[in-house]
Amino acid sequence: MFFAMNRFQVRLGHEEEFEEVWKSRDSRLKDVPGFVEFNLLRGPSNDTYTLFASHTLWASRADFEAWTKSQAFRDAHRSAGEHRHMYLDGPHFEGFDSVHHIK
Repeated sequence: MFFAMNRFQVRLGHEEEFEEVWKSRDSRLKDVPGFVEFNLLRGPSNDTYTLFASHTLWASRADFEAWTKSQAFRDAHRSAGEHRHMYLDGPHFEGFDSVHHIK
């Protein structure tokens, strides 16, 4: 399995707007080969921002990489630039291969 995560520093006061963007977007992930699940996570806040993370589980790193090169990926991210006012900085990507799993 492969875990793909992006961390977002969302400016204070924009948390609900950020969440709504994610909830209302047409991600098309359910139709992508190798997609397992998605979670949007809300973390702690400080004086400047609230930390969020998108967490996507894939059957393999190859499935994730194929998705990032697909038209579905381009379509899902087409309007990302329209929301820059919500962020302190761009998303920070982290990818992890599963080396041990207990279910």
